[in-house]
Amino acid sequence: MTGPGSDAGAAVAPPENVVATRPVPGLWRRLACFLYEGVLLFGVVMIAGYLYSSLTQQRHALQGQTGLRVFLFAVLGLYFTWFWSHGGQTVAMKTWHLRLQRRGGGPVTPARAAARYLLCWAWFLPALAVLGWRGAASGASIAMALILGVLGYALLALFHPERQFWHDAACGTRLVHAPPPPRRKRA
Repeated sequence: MTGPGSDAGAAVAPPENVVATRPVPGLWRRLACFLYEGVLLFGVVMIAGYLYSSLTQQRHALQGQTGLRVFLFAVLGLYFTWFWSHGGQTVAMKTWHLRLQRRGGGPVTPARAAARYLLCWAWFLPALAVLGWRGAASGASIAMALILGVLGYALLALFHPERQFWHDAACGTRLVHAPPPPRRKRA
């Protein structure tokens, strides 16, 4: 029973067809979320790096680099897989009102979220390939290559029929605009 004082209707998910028809967020909103996600991940990476260096008794930054990279890759994979498969939103996605869902509108499974995480590295692979091909580079050229690679990959969404990123198309997922529910007026 739902009434004026009842919260029973608050936990009910919208019907499947309503979720499937949510609009696709604009490219600038998605890029802003991407940038904000990077800011938030700075803290996640710092804590994970501290944990790794404490557990492995790492005494020098050049010691155990490969292990640290593998550990951070796994930590980031767990972070994204957990949030995408439990509500479809990371903290940055909640802030920017974005939600990840299956192409048909349902929640994303952990396996699909993990596949999306792996394919999301396509954002960085072209730039990393160019940097590897060119050899040693300055910090400015690394930053420029990464920025251009990310922007180039993001612009590819303009060629997708639903304006989705290509890793979403490959995983059967889509990003949608998910505004917060309207606030209830207090009596």
